[in-house]
Order: sequence, then C-alpha cells, then structure tokens
Amino acid sequence: MSLSMRNQIPGTVVSVTPGEVMATVGVRLQGGQEITAAITLEAVRALGLAPGSVVRVLVKSTEVSLATAAVEGLSIRNQIPGTVNGITAGAAMASVKVGVVGGELTAAITKDAVADLGLAAGSSVVALIKATEISLATD
Repeated sequence: MSLSMRNQIPGTVVSVTPGEVMATVGVRLQGGQEITAAITLEAVRALGLAPGSVVRVLVKSTEVSLATAAVEGLSIRNQIPGTVNGITAGAAMASVKVGVVGGELTAAITKDAVADLGLAAGSSVVALIKATEISLATD
C-alpha cells in the first residue's frame, strides 16, 4: 500500500500499556529515540502489537510542530531533536525537512512561523508530535 503520509519511520515496539479503549505504545525508532503512540486497543490487537514487534511510525506533516529547543511544562511527550535540512516556502505555508537520527521528518508549518523561529538550513530544532497523532503500521 502506498500512502501520501511522508513521515514513515521504522521502529520497534518496546511497551504496550492497555486501557479500556485506548493503549499507549512505546516505540524505539531506528535512531534510538523513544516515542509514544496512543492508539485504540482494537488496533493493538488487530496489528498483533507486543514488545519486539517491528512497526512503521506514521505522522502527517501537518501534525509535526517545531520548536527551537526542548519544551518543558507541555503535555506533548514526543520531542525529537533534529536539524533543518531544507525549507520550501509558499505564499502562506512552508514544508520544513528535519533530519533526525535514523531518518527525516517533514513539518508543514506557516511561512510566518518559519520567519518567527528564524529557521534556515542547519538550524537546530525539536519536532513535537502528540501521541494521539501517531499511527502505527506493520508490514
């Protein structure tokens, strides 16, 4: 299956914490970073997820926010450090490619945000992704 979602990062499940309807799934990315996905318990069962399962982490570029440093006092748990590889700006929006250990993420943010953050190729950034905005896929 081909997807329009550009952010597809390989990883391995390290933990599954089930709730009544939802579960949190800890995933270690190829670069060693750990992230958390919040998905339905039904999806955990359908995908057969357990520690050691190989998955692809899927995130729409519109769900990736950028900061110029790690952020404290925030409910967003997934904070992945990286470096801006390139920026393609349009009239209102920009596509920012962020190199992270083990791959690359794309963030779709406003052109104004790029300017306000002073982003340019080589800038250090932190990609912020809510656990509820991460999908998991198995092959």
